Amino acid sequence: MNRGPQVGVALDEAVVRHVHPGDTVHVMLGHSRWTASARELARQYWGQEPDFTLVMTSLGALSALFFEGRMLRRVVTAYSGNSFPTYAPNPIFCRAYQSGEVSVEHWSILTLSQRLEAAARGLPAVVTGSLRGSSMESNPAFATVEVPFEAEPGHVPGRGSEAGPGVRVGLVAPLVPDVALLHAAVADRHGNLAVSEPLLEGVWGAWAARRGVVATVDRIVDDLDGFGNRVKIPAHRVLAVVEAPYGAHPGGSFTAGLPVPGYGEDVPFWVDAATAARQDFGAFARTYALDPPDHAGYLKVLGADRLRWLDGRVDPASWRDDSAAHPVPTDEPVSRWEMAAVLAVREVATTVERVDADAVLAGAGVANLAAWVAVAGIRARTPPGGKAVTLTAELGLWGYEPTPADPYIFNHRVFPATPFLSDASIVLGMVVGGPGTTVVGCLGAAEVDRDGNLNSTQLDGGRFLVGSGGANDVASRAAACVVVTLARPERLPAQVAYVTSPGSRVTSVVTDRGILRRLDGVLRVAAVPAGPGLLVDRVRALVQSCGWVPEVASDVEELAPVTEKDVMALREYDRDRLFLS
Repeated sequence: MNRGPQVGVALDEAVVRHVHPGDTVHVMLGHSRWTASARELARQYWGQEPDFTLVMTSLGALSALFFEGRMLRRVVTAYSGNSFPTYAPNPIFCRAYQSGEVSVEHWSILTLSQRLEAAARGLPAVVTGSLRGSSMESNPAFATVEVPFEAEPGHVPGRGSEAGPGVRVGLVAPLVPDVALLHAAVADRHGNLAVSEPLLEGVWGAWAARRGVVATVDRIVDDLDGFGNRVKIPAHRVLAVVEAPYGAHPGGSFTAGLPVPGYGEDVPFWVDAATAARQDFGAFARTYALDPPDHAGYLKVLGADRLRWLDGRVDPASWRDDSAAHPVPTDEPVSRWEMAAVLAVREVATTVERVDADAVLAGAGVANLAAWVAVAGIRARTPPGGKAVTLTAELGLWGYEPTPADPYIFNHRVFPATPFLSDASIVLGMVVGGPGTTVVGCLGAAEVDRDGNLNSTQLDGGRFLVGSGGANDVASRAAACVVVTLARPERLPAQVAYVTSPGSRVTSVVTDRGILRRLDGVLRVAAVPAGPGLLVDRVRALVQSCGWVPEVASDVEELAPVTEKDVMALREYDRDRLFLS
């Protein structure tokens, strides 16, 4: 006889009963990024070598618990790195991958979600528009097949796609976790789970998990009558529900319209975890994961003042406190990144106009700052009744408005006013590349080669970086991509060591010394900033900054000077110049 979920069980009991050595464990992220059950998993299995396979769309700094605790044999992910204070490699992940202690499968955000979708639907494969032309094509769970069907009359294929016999498409195989761990806002006494968008990889993993879901929730209520539209995981898929207030910490919980208050993300805590990974992560793990005997003990370590501060972070106007504490720096010299970003702002705006784009999807860091300023400028110049270009993000955001003094894409304070909240399957699988929407991508990478291929995964010699995130999905399907980087031979090699994202849709590579544009199918030096000396000398400086000798356009554009207003528009978001310095 099947038994219903354990509702109201203790956290340690839920984990020890339902997660077993050798399991494939899917830590679901949504907008919360974390769950107290993942921390409890580390507490129980630290140093025991349980040989877990970890499935996690994005490994933030706290995932180092699983590595340092010697809990993993394999990781299946799209991103392995820090998100705070900057998007950067995490030395613990790098050591484990490079030594072979932990094996890793690289995917994009969309394709990892699609693998879980295939499993959830009971299908042998799901079609994808991503990965082709990248090094991830070699994944054994990816294949291409020939389409056997004639195109339907009136069917409009996705951007860059064709239809009819002879066309090849990508397939991804199912990925079946044994158990999924997640944090939901609220559950009822039956075990139904209500969660709020945006949801990143969605809830496919909850439906795909062989045994089911272990959920932490901020509150268990008697019933969820009237909230059926917010229940994404019904009770029959749930193994256990643990009431754990602030159970997403250091992630936040967006709960608009649900019978439980939300709280913001604890960015300083994430920063501390990233710092500990470079210093003494063992001490950090003892303080926050191993020594607290239960969730109540963990909250006691955090302290009531910190929790009250997180409560206030759900207020959309709370950015004003950050703004007051971090004034825009006006006396700092213009950095090379700021020069590149200003030129990227202009290039994104030009590209949006050229392709008549509906939206811009930005990568992390300098790329997203450039996109924000570009879209704000376009909207300011758009007359009443004109086409409204907007911002979209793979977390599941359409039409969001970034706030001053916060340079991060996934700012919870923008959620309440965002007109459309969804997940990566919608944004990366339909908005980007779908026939009804035109999207420009603004991306960054460690390396960009002569063909526009991007690398954010692994350098020559084996040094690990971070992985694709959503970049491959954007580069594979966007109408056009603008890449922003610095003009250095090591950043602009003739050929990247690993193709994270194919370069066929890269139309511009913007650097601090000028712009390479795709002209007649080739990236050529096409524009350089105004400055002292001869134009030819500035062109030569950009050519010599490349790891190959790029062709030069017949008529090189001299760009308008970068102004203080241009730079201040970027610093308005990145007050501490975390990305711009």
